[in-house]
Amino acid sequence: MPYDEIETWSEIMAYFLLALAIGAEITATTFLKYSEGFTKFLPSLACVISYVICYVAFSKAIQRMNLGVAYATWCGVGIVVTTLISAIVFGEKISLAGVFGIVCIVVGCVVLNLNGAGH
Repeated sequence: MPYDEIETWSEIMAYFLLALAIGAEITATTFLKYSEGFTKFLPSLACVISYVICYVAFSKAIQRMNLGVAYATWCGVGIVVTTLISAIVFGEKISLAGVFGIVCIVVGCVVLNLNGAGH
């Protein structure tokens, strides 16, 4: 396999691991809400397991990615999806100011992903 293909595969794997970390973090945060302050065993266990998966995957992803880009993406996607889950699943309200703040986060993540990583 040529070196360029190895680098491309390595980058694809890094983004896959980042996506896994994001998904596990969102899952963990949702189970954290269901655990009711770690008073319910199964949601608490699912929360802890999901956070372990999250941090292992993230630690592997940042071996091949710019930390700032990876962290901004992780946080930005996590905030947006968790906010949607809180509204849809838990019926929690979000203000117009909250929506504006989330839009700012998404714009910041896009800008960082497009321009912020020095190679």
